[in-house]
Amino acid sequence: MDPSLGQVFVSEVIGTALLLLFGIGVVANVLLRDTKGRGADWLLISFGWGLGVFAGVYAAYRSGAHLNPAVTIGLWVSGSESYAEGVDVTFTTTLVYLAGEFLGAFLGAVLAWLVYRQHYDAHDVAGEKLATFSTGPAIRSYGWNLVTETIATFVLIYLVLVLGNTPTQVGPLAVALIVVGIGASLGGPTGYAINPARDLGPRVAHAVLPIRGKGGSDWGYSWVPVVGPLLGAVLAGLLARVVA
Repeated sequence: MDPSLGQVFVSEVIGTALLLLFGIGVVANVLLRDTKGRGADWLLISFGWGLGVFAGVYAAYRSGAHLNPAVTIGLWVSGSESYAEGVDVTFTTTLVYLAGEFLGAFLGAVLAWLVYRQHYDAHDVAGEKLATFSTGPAIRSYGWNLVTETIATFVLIYLVLVLGNTPTQVGPLAVALIVVGIGASLGGPTGYAINPARDLGPRVAHAVLPIRGKGGSDWGYSWVPVVGPLLGAVLAGLLARVVA
């Protein structure tokens, strides 16, 4: 049977929450005080996010596992007739996907905070606490930060759209490895949000959760990891439409 909109919503919430639980969890493990993974390197973070994608994609198979508004927008712009088997591309279904992705990202951040609650309270660097939840630039230059996020997301979304037209059966693994590669290769300047929900949902969670000494949520930068990925998704969708 084709999934209902309610099933699509729940699927995206669960899958995106798992993605963020893994992703925020690995950053917290590396950055926060007295964790077992304290001081590990960027490659561990990249693999943690990649494995989060792998888990989230399998968990959200019912909805086609977008887990990312950029994927949803990229599919829409590419001219795809469906978001998943039995789910047509319409204004209503688009809103359902976006709502599920943002809520899932928020809930995943809350779960990761619960796992590391004592370590957040023990940690005394506010900026590192925020860095576990959301991205931030290594060198703050909004224009160039926007370029970085646009290019990195373009790579992700274009490859996701291309994989959808190939005969291989390794989709989740392929996407996971692409995310690891983007993190290792393109993640240095901004921390590679490449997903508006991944950044905005946890940033809201950081703002509302009772985290001791958390400091501000850097709302001045928050538009970059939303606008950049959406621009990258639109460009990828347009190219996929032409190439296809």
